[in-house]
Amino acid sequence: MATIRKEKLTFLDIVDICDNVHLHRGPSGLCDVSFNSEILVPLYLSESPDSPVIGLLRPTMVEQLQVENQNSYQNGTEKMWSFRLSPSEHITSRNGVPGPSVSFRNWLDTPSKRTAAMKELCERWRDTGLFSNVCGPKKWRNEMYPVYSDPFGFHDHPLVAGHEEGLNFAFEMERSACALFGVVTYGVHLSIYDEVLQEDGQRKLRMWVPTRALTKPTFPGLLDNTVAGGIPSGMPIFDSLVKECMEEASIEPEIVNKYTRAVGSISYFYRASTGWLQPEVEYVYDIQIPPNVDPAPFTPRPLDGEVESFEFVSHDKLLQQLQAGLFKPNCGLVILDLFIRLGYITPDNEPDFLKIINRLHGTFDYAIW
Repeated sequence: MATIRKEKLTFLDIVDICDNVHLHRGPSGLCDVSFNSEILVPLYLSESPDSPVIGLLRPTMVEQLQVENQNSYQNGTEKMWSFRLSPSEHITSRNGVPGPSVSFRNWLDTPSKRTAAMKELCERWRDTGLFSNVCGPKKWRNEMYPVYSDPFGFHDHPLVAGHEEGLNFAFEMERSACALFGVVTYGVHLSIYDEVLQEDGQRKLRMWVPTRALTKPTFPGLLDNTVAGGIPSGMPIFDSLVKECMEEASIEPEIVNKYTRAVGSISYFYRASTGWLQPEVEYVYDIQIPPNVDPAPFTPRPLDGEVESFEFVSHDKLLQQLQAGLFKPNCGLVILDLFIRLGYITPDNEPDFLKIINRLHGTFDYAIW
């Protein structure tokens, strides 16, 4: 269970907890200055100098992928990875700066080939206990996440398009292993709330807040947004939200379809305490409970075991919980986004307003990957 912090977090503190990676490209390469200046190596989709960068690798991952190539050589199978690590091998990256890189080998030239190769790799790591704190049996999600050539591009998929050529979709891989490769992942977050007019004429927010189950593989016992979940590969964004609403909160699809508003997205670069990299985009949705209607259809109830309970939290308590650090880090950012959009956090009452609003919509320093 989470413990209440003695110090009250500022809104910028809440952002810093989640958006905690700060990259710098220097003479030695790309490094995370917020994490012992660890050198990170860009992962390219192919060996071509024009290839897009799809992820960032920590030194321990680069070493492991070199071991994988050695094992492939000994087993007489195709090597998966191409390395340019010594200065003589460096190519000029898309940002005009030479540096180390790793890429898929050119024989992995279609989404289906990359998907199959990554499936074998990740399942073998799971079964052998390698990186067990990330993708071991207790962390394995058995859910495929998409990886795109352009992380800010269209969410297409071969099953929908009917072909593999010319898509932004690059391949898909086991959800739990994404952090090992530093690829961008995507999710949906929904806030169900109302606003009550007080006697003094002030509006007060009330929001449905779940407590995450203690059995969750990540952030057990912390507070969450009303509904939140990852976007599985091949599933449209809004369909993912409809699915999560039913599975997590027993909210019927007709309610979601009728009352949900798409209100934007947030993006941040999170590094877990274990050091693994998680650049993420969360698509944000609202349901404001209409006045003078039966609230029962909007009342969430646990269904799939991922939520312990729901509470309709008052504005003051929500703020207290947020500043006590009781929310899952990215959920805190979604609540800050809600406060800004509803006018509770403004340039006049928050000195760090511009820093906060820009950090909620970061680009992971992708231009220097």
